Amino acid sequence: METKVTSPQVKGLIISLIIIVFSVVGHVLNIYLEPWFGWIGAAIFLAGIIWSTNNYGTQMNNNVTFGNLFGHGFKVTAVVICITFVFTVLTVYVLFPDTVDQIVQYQTEKAIESGKMTSDQVQQALPMMKKFTPIGIFAGSVFIDAIIGAIGALIGAAITKKKPQDPFGNQPT
Repeated sequence: METKVTSPQVKGLIISLIIIVFSVVGHVLNIYLEPWFGWIGAAIFLAGIIWSTNNYGTQMNNNVTFGNLFGHGFKVTAVVICITFVFTVLTVYVLFPDTVDQIVQYQTEKAIESGKMTSDQVQQALPMMKKFTPIGIFAGSVFIDAIIGAIGALIGAAITKKKPQDPFGNQPT
């Protein structure tokens, strides 16, 4: 009996749901702006991609190549990016519409505290910050997730056990 391989779409959906639940909890508890919170989300994503790549190798009885494993891991990453991007748009505009204002306020407080900007400079830059913050959120959501996913797929492909294969298809004697 052949082992059924879990599709990248199912694995991506599972990882996305975990990330979404984590994000909603962070928003509800109002800890989503804490620096450590983002690192935990990235670690969850990275671990999920490594797990999915390793799981694929196991389901294929380790009859896989590095490229097969990496490709599967990056397919899962693509699914996660699509789902979490839609969630991010919904978060910014529907679920938590004050997110942009809170992020801008947090950034301005940090800029003033660090001495990089004066309060007058912050007041002048505020309209531009409010305009470009959603773009930064959406672009960051895609590009950072793609980088983390690629790293996870590389790690997963590297650590997954692989059976040696003859590139010419000859059977061992």
